[in-house]
Amino acid sequence: MRVKIIYSGFFLLFAVIFTGLFFLQVIKGGSYRLLSEKNCVRLMPQEGTRGKILDLNGKVIVDNNLSYEVTLLPQKNEKVDSTLEMLAKALGRNPAVLKKSFRQNLVSSYLPVTVASNIGTHSAIILEELKADYPEISVATRPLRHYSYGKLASHLIGYLGEIDRWRLTRMADYGYNTKDIVGFTGVEERYDYYLRQEEGGTSIEVDHRGRFVRILGYKPPQNGKDIILTIDLEIQKIAENCIGDKKGSVIIMDPFSGAIRAMVSRPGFQAQSFVQKDQAAIKDLFSDESSPLLNRAISTRYPPGSVFKMVVAAAALETAKINPSTTHVCEGYYQVGKQKFNCWSSHGIQDLMDAIANSCNNYFYQTGLSLGGQAIHDYAVKFGFGKPTNIDIFNETQGIVPSPFWKKFTRLQGWYNGDTANFSIGQGYLLVTPLQVVRMIAVFANNGFLVTPHVVAKIGGQDTLIWRKKPSTVGLKQSTLEAINAGMRKTITSGTGAVMAQLPVEVAGKTGTAQVFGSRTHGWFTGFFPYKKPRFVICVFLENGGPGANASMMAKEIIDQMCREGLV
Repeated sequence: MRVKIIYSGFFLLFAVIFTGLFFLQVIKGGSYRLLSEKNCVRLMPQEGTRGKILDLNGKVIVDNNLSYEVTLLPQKNEKVDSTLEMLAKALGRNPAVLKKSFRQNLVSSYLPVTVASNIGTHSAIILEELKADYPEISVATRPLRHYSYGKLASHLIGYLGEIDRWRLTRMADYGYNTKDIVGFTGVEERYDYYLRQEEGGTSIEVDHRGRFVRILGYKPPQNGKDIILTIDLEIQKIAENCIGDKKGSVIIMDPFSGAIRAMVSRPGFQAQSFVQKDQAAIKDLFSDESSPLLNRAISTRYPPGSVFKMVVAAAALETAKINPSTTHVCEGYYQVGKQKFNCWSSHGIQDLMDAIANSCNNYFYQTGLSLGGQAIHDYAVKFGFGKPTNIDIFNETQGIVPSPFWKKFTRLQGWYNGDTANFSIGQGYLLVTPLQVVRMIAVFANNGFLVTPHVVAKIGGQDTLIWRKKPSTVGLKQSTLEAINAGMRKTITSGTGAVMAQLPVEVAGKTGTAQVFGSRTHGWFTGFFPYKKPRFVICVFLENGGPGANASMMAKEIIDQMCREGLV
């Protein structure tokens, strides 16, 4: 009996051992084999270079500089904290910051962890000398985005940052991963897929002590594609210098192709702050009440004021409500029901050209009332208002073009003659972007076509022309275009834009002053030049910048400098 118990005990013991071996060898064998392979394989990543961004003449606007970063291999170091303390002392950095960086970047014990970036050449040399005592430390080179001109074209170009959850969800299928550096706003975001580099590296085998055995494989990194913009760097510089610290926007565009030659939004920002991870500067950008990250050229909407009068004039001429000789008497105001609608001056008898040149509100009150709110809405839409221009960067707003139906649907109110009067001079509910205004003025410069603005000319050497929508006709009669253009030319020779009369190039244009409830007026100027053979359309917008005369003064300065630099 006792022998049977002993045999049973041995049998049970061997059964347990056999079961354990079966579990380890067969069931979990694959997992443990994978762990073993991972334990002897090291991945040494090597980054490619993000594509450069250049102007239309091939001048580099955004490039990449060589920088150094420190990596730590956790498997080769049992005393990570003491190593990080040493690194902090050698680099002159806060140990707590390095430890936090180590924890955040740690993915696996067999992958190097980046603990410090952009350390400088002198620090890199010091750490290389310490490698004999600290073999777990490596100093690697990596390209670092460099914005050569500081704030220049910052909104158009954009900036880089670590991918967020929202973008990762959208772009995971395109090879994006957690902690990838991607573009935010502007060209950096819109064309990130083409600009981004593809990581390569070397796979090596090490022994149980972490010593090199052999190279298992190598995948070369792939550089991103260079992008050539439609921007002319010299024109961009002139526009940026002229607007200075004023809040607003300047856009200069080719009226026939829609190619943007300059796009300025102020206030601007330093994209390099995001590359250097300057948290204090980044925090200031997001908390600044003036919204320096907001692209005022495309992402904000404003009442256009008198620059909208050309749309009303075109609608009235096309529907035969007026002709170029139609006159109205301006006594300084116009009575609509019980309400007086003011004009900025008493202009007397005005025909269409006079009314455009002198920006006579009275003339356009009467013209607009003869058209009605719906007709003005319909022609505004023909000129591209109330919808995106489809420019090839993100975050464009479409603005608002009101109509009787729109007001009934959104405000639950009827449409009145007072609404039409305000609409006729670019006030009331009408809201537009500076880009929509420059697109509208291009219709008069290019003989009646609505173009699609764009900022990218080539990607990796290939022209983007095949992607772009062809210009569409607005359907205006030649006599309509000629009459309105004559009025805009008179604006410069003897009207509200006479400050530009002595420029070395003939300009046609329109000033605008938009009323803002409880704040200073917005100033507008839009036009084209040279008058007879237009090459450029321009829009200058000054947010709360006072009357349109201020915007026309700035436009004069920009055009004058372009002429002196031989750019016109």
